[in-house]
Amino acid sequence: MPVDNAPGTQHPTPAVLFVCVHNAGRSQMAAAFLAHLAGDRVEVRSAGSAPADAVNPAAVEAMREVGVDLSAATPTRLTTRAVETSDVVVTMGCGDACPVFPGKRYLDWALDDPAGQGVAAVRLIRDRIEALVRELLDELLPEQS
Repeated sequence: MPVDNAPGTQHPTPAVLFVCVHNAGRSQMAAAFLAHLAGDRVEVRSAGSAPADAVNPAAVEAMREVGVDLSAATPTRLTTRAVETSDVVVTMGCGDACPVFPGKRYLDWALDDPAGQGVAAVRLIRDRIEALVRELLDELLPEQS
């Protein structure tokens, strides 16, 4: 479903927030894929309910393999403001930590947590995330896909 861009209700450019617990793997990979594929057509954010100190090195390596650089990414704490200013909020195992606001579109992607897994396992998660991000992008910008 495309984002409704009626004045005062949505952003001229759709804003997507990816949320997972540590903001070190799944949400970072999803945000990086969307930014890579959409460029400036979508505002991309990611956050975690309990952010880690650094992005998962296996996630960084798995994304490097497909030409997406996560090496400068840093985990960020989830804020109410981040949710309020997003059109679409994609959760990935953060449970009830994500605040819910009327008028926002919420998606929950059931994905394995890459924490503690090697690059081989993270590749499978990465590939699933890429497919989901491509589907989301097709919904957000159907005329541009």
